[in-house]
Amino acid sequence: MWEDLVQIDRDILSYVNGLWVGRFSEFWLFVTQIEHWIPLYILFFILLYRSTHWKKGLACVGMVLTVAIFTLWLTDLVKNLVARLRPNNEPLLMDSIHVLQRPENFSFWSGHSAVSFAVTTVVVLLLQHFKPSRWYYLFFIWPVMFALSRLFVGVHYPADVTVGMLVGLLTGFLFYKLTLWLFEVLQNSRKRQSISNR
Repeated sequence: MWEDLVQIDRDILSYVNGLWVGRFSEFWLFVTQIEHWIPLYILFFILLYRSTHWKKGLACVGMVLTVAIFTLWLTDLVKNLVARLRPNNEPLLMDSIHVLQRPENFSFWSGHSAVSFAVTTVVVLLLQHFKPSRWYYLFFIWPVMFALSRLFVGVHYPADVTVGMLVGLLTGFLFYKLTLWLFEVLQNSRKRQSISNR
């Protein structure tokens, strides 16, 4: 049963990866590079900073950095525990798929998927909390493209990317709730201090 699921995962990767052989390679290589998305991170920080009081804005920026670091740490922990070879290092696949990158670490789950979805989720939910707008959900185009790029450059399986997305969504939501809880605790603490000083 497990081997059947693994084989399905490989077959889907081979099909999806093969759709782009010789086409749009430069585009997906550009998309998959983290440094090319730095302007979007800066935009996230600016929007959060301007969406509320500057102290809360800075705290939100700090929480975005925290969720990124935490998700990256959790991803590395799980990768080393599961120890699944990447497609580009898998003898059964490496010569039959289009490989544009050759990372040497393990595959499950995708850090690109997890971190990008975690960051985008916490940013969108915080922005919605302070200044609601449906337009914020367009930011999810970034992590979707970022995650899919890992299939097209041949370094992750569909299961790696899918689980990474789910982990990112859950982690981002939990950190959003944590942020609101911390704000509430601090606000209640200030109220009690104000009452005691009267």
